Amino acid sequence: MEGSIQTLKLRAEEILEQLTLDEKIGMIHGNELFRTKGVERLGIPPLTMSDGPCGVRADFKEREWIPVGNTDDYVTYLPCNSAIASTWDRNLAGRAGSILGEEARGRGKDVILAPGMNLKRTPLCGRNFEYFSEDPFLTSQLATEHVKGVQSWDVAACLKHFALNHQETARLEVDEEIDEEVLRDLYLQVFKDVIDDANPYSIMSAYNKIYGEYCSQSKFLLGDILRGEWGYDGFVVSDWGAVHDTVKAAEADIDCEMSVTYDFDDYKFANPLKEKVLSGEVDEALIDKKVLHILILMLRLNMIGEDRLERKDASYNTMAARQNCLEIARGSVVLLKNDGILPLIRPVIKEKKILVIGENANRIHSNGGGSAEIKALYEISPLMGLKSRIGGSTKIDYLPGYCSKIDADMTPEGTNWQAISLENSGGKSAGEEKAKKELSEYRKKIREEALSKCMDYDYVIFVGGLNHEIDTEGLDRKDISLPYEQDELIEALLEKRPDTIVCMIGGGAVDMTKWLSNCKALIYMYYNGMEGGNALAEVIIGDIAPSGHLAETFYCSAKDSSGVSLGDCGDEKLVHYREGFDIGYRYTCKHNIPVQFPFGYGLTYSEFELSDLQLKLNGRILKGKLENKGEVDATQVVQIYRLADETKDYISLVGFEKIYLRAGGIMDFEIPVKDKSGMGKYAVGFDVLHLQEV
Repeated sequence: MEGSIQTLKLRAEEILEQLTLDEKIGMIHGNELFRTKGVERLGIPPLTMSDGPCGVRADFKEREWIPVGNTDDYVTYLPCNSAIASTWDRNLAGRAGSILGEEARGRGKDVILAPGMNLKRTPLCGRNFEYFSEDPFLTSQLATEHVKGVQSWDVAACLKHFALNHQETARLEVDEEIDEEVLRDLYLQVFKDVIDDANPYSIMSAYNKIYGEYCSQSKFLLGDILRGEWGYDGFVVSDWGAVHDTVKAAEADIDCEMSVTYDFDDYKFANPLKEKVLSGEVDEALIDKKVLHILILMLRLNMIGEDRLERKDASYNTMAARQNCLEIARGSVVLLKNDGILPLIRPVIKEKKILVIGENANRIHSNGGGSAEIKALYEISPLMGLKSRIGGSTKIDYLPGYCSKIDADMTPEGTNWQAISLENSGGKSAGEEKAKKELSEYRKKIREEALSKCMDYDYVIFVGGLNHEIDTEGLDRKDISLPYEQDELIEALLEKRPDTIVCMIGGGAVDMTKWLSNCKALIYMYYNGMEGGNALAEVIIGDIAPSGHLAETFYCSAKDSSGVSLGDCGDEKLVHYREGFDIGYRYTCKHNIPVQFPFGYGLTYSEFELSDLQLKLNGRILKGKLENKGEVDATQVVQIYRLADETKDYISLVGFEKIYLRAGGIMDFEIPVKDKSGMGKYAVGFDVLHLQEV
């Protein structure tokens, strides 16, 4: 529906006047696990929400965490937000959002609970794969396009988690101690930028506390800042189970309470709130404000009245969505090392033998991660991608080499992880010793099998890393070490086969220092959607040149992160943001801390050169030339940083552009410089550590 907020508000107020107290109460809390109650007599439908960031989640029964089990909720599996960020491509971020919005609309959802926008303060957060980056500018730029893509389909995007949701450990109770300037100008500014530039229709409040107040009940966060200073007029929903006190939440600027339990009439915004209104303890006008925001949302989405005929139709599982998934996946694969081994071009490997080692080569990831889990229409594994891309002339064999575990964890019958997530304080410490004696012996057996056979092949490809037993909601990592005894396997493998191509899959940095210096070819890929295996295979065999760049620092150790070394991340009750503005590369650059790979880093199969760099329009535009000096068509990301000075003592990204060039090509470019002061010194390059001052 088109119209100003004043027009929408007037229409919403007309509807509001016709509602009874019971009807209003029904609209502001869950009546099912993902749905509120409608008002049939006025043609007001329930508001239907769904996870998540990688695709529209499978349908559950209305009042139980039991999958419906039909075949109609298989969907397109999108690359995770960390993968989207590693494309450094605004267009691809927008296309990812459009797929998510179209499929949410096609599945009959009104609000898709995405994107996740929390900055990667520490590499240990179990939900980092759901977030874009450690950098606020890159996050806001890509999230803006993602939100626009979602909402182009008459579906509301929902920014989350507002705010400071940087750990899963004790996530339901942890309190954040932070300087207000850092809170406002770093962590909240990312949300404000996207609100200003994309007008997201909804926001989800976080589980944790800020300054002793739960975010879902915080007058400071939701009232003073979001509604007051920013003038946000959208819909604010709690994370599931994040409301703790009826009166405090009623007086705060949150519009709807959702939870994971089945006692819907006992939610804080259900019968308990009605009783508070009838007793006079809570003013009914507070409920009216909440319902008004919900009605405005419904009008924006063409959900009520005659506008319903104007609401967009949409499909899901389309060929176009799958092709877009492939292009996003292609753009996200990051080449970290290559001493001339890659690519394995088709004429060279014809009639040769390739051994693929590693459990992640033969594993899918769409069905894990917490609320990011979905029922993917399909998912191409790396093994499948290689076999289907190379064809029958090259023999490809597979050995697991390592295993994550033998027996699956069991949950009580009729539940899943989310149904019991409020019982264990919403998080636990990851990395407990899983391997019993039998498991260790089994791992040794399959490791030795892989090592004994690796010399019989012309090429060896190892595919390892993490999985959603580790990268998951409700669980933080203990450190960034590789699990499942992978280091032992890789070290021995590189000793026997120095030409082994190592591919890592995961949601964030892993410690590769034990064998990195001996590795000649290294690729990193995030959880890359349904076409991830095809994209990885295309990079390995040279069908495409890799173009991904890291959107986070790959530390040598978790302790090299300021969020861990200074902020005591993982404190059960209180986290201190002592690092201030110095997160990610800002901290490592300031203190010259060695890293495995810096923020912005990524190689390709060609060589690029910058020249004729100059600032125009008082530093608001960078002009220059980019030349592809190699023999391969390829893509490069030109990155602009403001250097540290007396007014801002950390380096910061202020501009970027991804540019494709034919072999030998050269082009002029202009890139906007997003620096509010416009007074700094700037440098340009292809990652944060290799820059030339302008």
